[in-house]
Amino acid sequence: MEKTLVLIKPDAVKKNHIGDIIRIYEKNGLKIMAMKLMKMDEKIAALHYAEHINKPFYPELVEFMTSSPLVAMVLGGEGAIKKVRDLHGATDPQKAAEGTIRRLYAKDKSENAVHASDSPESAAREIHIFFSEVEIFA
Repeated sequence: MEKTLVLIKPDAVKKNHIGDIIRIYEKNGLKIMAMKLMKMDEKIAALHYAEHINKPFYPELVEFMTSSPLVAMVLGGEGAIKKVRDLHGATDPQKAAEGTIRRLYAKDKSENAVHASDSPESAAREIHIFFSEVEIFA
């Protein structure tokens, strides 16, 4: 079973879309293997967004992601990484397909409701930033 990290970002949490978003994952055959409501701090942000640290948008990204609670999850299933990314839609909600999470719940390219790992390597790295092995259930 393939695993992926998903974050329901602060904007979607503030707007009470947690249940709506989780329902989409479950309706599409994905299994919740780990989940927690948490507040990202600057240390976690630096680990998670390491490749963006020297980019001009990094301070704004960290400010947004640490602004209020988010939901971190590990989802599992056959082809989970691609399935989740397809369910999320394009980063820009205006370009996202009808019915995708970002089309339904995102404000813009910055406040875009959700994050998902983009590859098996990213998933393996990202999952362990947020969860220890004992927190992940098959």
